[in-house]
Amino acid sequence: MSKRTPFYHEHEKLGAKIIDFGGFDMPVQYEGIKQEHMAVREKAGLFDVSHMGEFFVKGPEALSLIQKVTINDASKLVPGKAQYTAMCYEDGGIVDDLLVYMLSDEEYMLVVNASNIEKDWGWITSRNSMDAEIENRSDDYALLALQGPNSVEILQKLTETDVSEIKFYTFEMGAVAGEEDVIISATGYTGEKGFELYIDTKKADAVKIWNELLKKGEELGLEPAGLGARDTLRLEMGFALYGNDISKDTNPIEANLGWLTKLDKGDFVGKEAVAEVKDKGRSRKLSGFVIDEGRNVPRSGYKILNSEGDEIGFVTSGTQSISLNKGIGMGYIDMDHAKEGESIKIQIRKKEVSATVTKPPFYKK
Repeated sequence: MSKRTPFYHEHEKLGAKIIDFGGFDMPVQYEGIKQEHMAVREKAGLFDVSHMGEFFVKGPEALSLIQKVTINDASKLVPGKAQYTAMCYEDGGIVDDLLVYMLSDEEYMLVVNASNIEKDWGWITSRNSMDAEIENRSDDYALLALQGPNSVEILQKLTETDVSEIKFYTFEMGAVAGEEDVIISATGYTGEKGFELYIDTKKADAVKIWNELLKKGEELGLEPAGLGARDTLRLEMGFALYGNDISKDTNPIEANLGWLTKLDKGDFVGKEAVAEVKDKGRSRKLSGFVIDEGRNVPRSGYKILNSEGDEIGFVTSGTQSISLNKGIGMGYIDMDHAKEGESIKIQIRKKEVSATVTKPPFYKK
């Protein structure tokens, strides 16, 4: 039986097409992916992303545990700041990518992917030899993502907090639509200006916030948006999706997450394996590509070939870019062929379609 978010009946009322995603009944689209995608790029879209998981880590040992299980350096955080990071297995494979929010000196919130909640919880608790206090509050939290150029103006109608002052990867606690203690953050997954609203459903009415946002945002072009548009938007930016572009079979260096891997921060799970890849050099890397012509859409699992037709990699994510009107994708390509501008081919069913290695983001403002 799939779980449902607090907004499930609102999605039904709006005529959303519901699918199972990460064990949740989630809206994949309302009026249509293209329309919702363009609403986010040009005006604003509102996503229910309550399927994400929230773990709270508290106490004097909280930072020690986070440092042990994540690859970025959480000691650089201050209250009100968030950080993108990942967790690795001993062999360097990726457990998950996640966000770390520093709420106060000894309290953090970890935000993990929906399909990984149980796995991540098991992984973190099994590494908690320092007895940090940890709590899985995923079922208590609703999460909305308000994304798009009009998001500041829309959200400002519903809060006293000056949301224009919330910079990328920072957050404030505030009231939204009269509901208290909402975490208002700006981390984003669409490439547009926007906010995430973490709502503790034990304290606040999440559905009221959803409805008030849609009501106040209507004149500014706000539309509810589903996971379909969320995927096309993130792919235009080249943002990785766990289970597609990163997994237990990929390491941070080949996944272009070397920039957030802090090998000098002290010990962490998977450090030796990741350092070895960095020292020896990666044999393949997660690369972007654009289809050269026609409406050829690359899909996950398709083979990537060199100009002679030899297999040199595979597609991890692909779509028809709505903003650019051409096929785009990401995939692991052997280093010899992963240089920007290199001509490659994508095996789309029985034909070989020419493409060019292109460094994301594919969509630029």
